[in-house]
Amino acid sequence: MRIQLKTVLDCEPDVAWRALRSPAALREIYAPLMMMEPETEFPTMWDATTTTVGLSLAGLVPSGRQRIDISFDDHRSDGVRILVDDGAPLTGPLALLGSWRHRMAVAPAPGDAGKTLYRDRLDIGGAVAPALWLPLWVVWQWRGSRLAELAPTWAYDPEIQAVDEAPTA
Repeated sequence: MRIQLKTVLDCEPDVAWRALRSPAALREIYAPLMMMEPETEFPTMWDATTTTVGLSLAGLVPSGRQRIDISFDDHRSDGVRILVDDGAPLTGPLALLGSWRHRMAVAPAPGDAGKTLYRDRLDIGGAVAPALWLPLWVVWQWRGSRLAELAPTWAYDPEIQAVDEAPTA
């Protein structure tokens, strides 16, 4: 079964790509509904990596552990950059799913290269997938609204400018 989200974010594609690769941005997107606590310290930016997080509803109700298994498809000729999470729920209600694959893609928005076309796809499988599809769809809609809300606030990297050197005596 598939859950999809497609929206235009009010930020440049490079900024959205940086945010997708940021564990801090991921935590911000899900807060305050879902809190993530890493079993080992998060890096500043995701590389191709595997890590495990504990999940809790509002930081109060433990809801399981999730393995995050990150890879990238970011050298495509069409300019689309994709972050793939082939991890899986390890414990909790989502662990009843038989499969989990999450892909997030960014590209310049059609007609406005200063904005980002964001696509998010979650493929789930297993006997309980039909029962969990609607709750996950609701979370994905909420996630989309959080992305739209946060995107304009994501920081731009400062431009590196040459500094004129003062004459030496």
